[in-house]
Amino acid sequence: MNTASVAVNEHPNAPRPPMVRGLPLIGSTLEMAANPARFFARCYRDYGPAFRVRVFGNELTVIAGAEAANFMGTREGKDSLRSREAWEPLVQEFGASKMLTAVDGELHKQLRAVMKRGFSKESIKGRYQEVLDITRTALLRDWKVGSKVPVVQAMQYLVVEQLGMVLTGQTPREYVQDIRTTILYILNVLVTRQRPKFLMKMPAYKRAKARMFELGRKMIKQYQDRIAAGGATPDEFKTLIDDVMEAHQRDPDLIPAGDLVMLMTGPYVAGLDTVANTTSAIVYTVLKHPDVLARIHAEVDALYAKGRPVNEEEFMKDLPALNGAIMETMRLYPIAVAQIRTANKDFVFGGCQIREGEMIYLGTSVPHFQNEFYPDADKFDIDRYAKPRAEHMQIGAYSPYGRGHHTCLGKSLAEVLLAMTMAEVFYNFDLELESPDYVLKTKTAPTPGPAMSFKVKVKGRRKPTIAPPAAA
Repeated sequence: MNTASVAVNEHPNAPRPPMVRGLPLIGSTLEMAANPARFFARCYRDYGPAFRVRVFGNELTVIAGAEAANFMGTREGKDSLRSREAWEPLVQEFGASKMLTAVDGELHKQLRAVMKRGFSKESIKGRYQEVLDITRTALLRDWKVGSKVPVVQAMQYLVVEQLGMVLTGQTPREYVQDIRTTILYILNVLVTRQRPKFLMKMPAYKRAKARMFELGRKMIKQYQDRIAAGGATPDEFKTLIDDVMEAHQRDPDLIPAGDLVMLMTGPYVAGLDTVANTTSAIVYTVLKHPDVLARIHAEVDALYAKGRPVNEEEFMKDLPALNGAIMETMRLYPIAVAQIRTANKDFVFGGCQIREGEMIYLGTSVPHFQNEFYPDADKFDIDRYAKPRAEHMQIGAYSPYGRGHHTCLGKSLAEVLLAMTMAEVFYNFDLELESPDYVLKTKTAPTPGPAMSFKVKVKGRRKPTIAPPAAA
């Protein structure tokens, strides 16, 4: 099968995508719930780039593989797919008019332009030491020598502090559990639809949502008070909240007041589970491979031995083993397993008829598990990404941040933060899995990642104890 492209709109009498064989009544629910990335890869192998599945009582249409990844970046793909229906319930839940992930075309471009700087690596330019200080302070506080650290939970607290400082200037640690609860309900019920709607009436969700709105209003009030006191932020230090509030004042039709709470808290919705799950998976994959851990220790020790604040180039170019481990983990444990869209019109994909209005899952992570792209694809191999191999550079082969014009806005920021965070973890601590033969338990709701039960032992500090920097 040609995995670089797929025929579209060439067969006016094309058949419907084949239905994946599943169990009576529940269809493929159990297999997809256990590991959606591997499930889509298996279905692609057995049925081709277009197929249908029965899960959670619904019939889903899936287009998958490098074909789907490439299709999303074409004009035909943009014209054939829209995003509104997948995210509209979340917009309504926040009482907003729109959000970046729920719009397409020119409006999407306008909103993306407003938020681009706040979500990019430019937001931490010249602030690397500040990010490192916050990261190290949180790690030394929560990763106590002799303890067993619940990795996902610890990473969630760390991510909230990092994102708060970088994107909004706030570090709302006291709201972490409220943010976490709100995200769980919204993504599970409204976006991925893996849970029934009545759960949105549960008191636990209502309390958490109210607290999240409180956080958003507090952030808006603090910005307004600062501006009223003459505290305008210089351009080089502006955060997402500055850009959003200025856009609101400049163009209230584009950024109305009713959208501000969602935009202020949006980074946590977008980043809490995704980044925490990814960093937790990296801890597992590196500790599972002692040879990789040794290479990473040598790299980070050499980097920090310079005894001065490091910059982006040093994190991205001087740590090839660490960045290879990050990329390989994101290949084998993808967060963006599939993107959800709606067919904007009838079209033919892979010889199969896709109907206007049907919900589409785009399985762009399927190539991650194909030997055609990654020889011995199940093997953890951090050298896949260096030249001359560069296996991820094959067309449509690597999609850890999604595809198309909705590719994760925070991609460049995430790459730097991941490298900085994992460098701090492996530089500071001597860690080990609960047992050498431990196999990572995973969850899929609301986003794929390590189970909350995943813990590691903190055997000791790798370097002499240094007084942690003052908390930001």
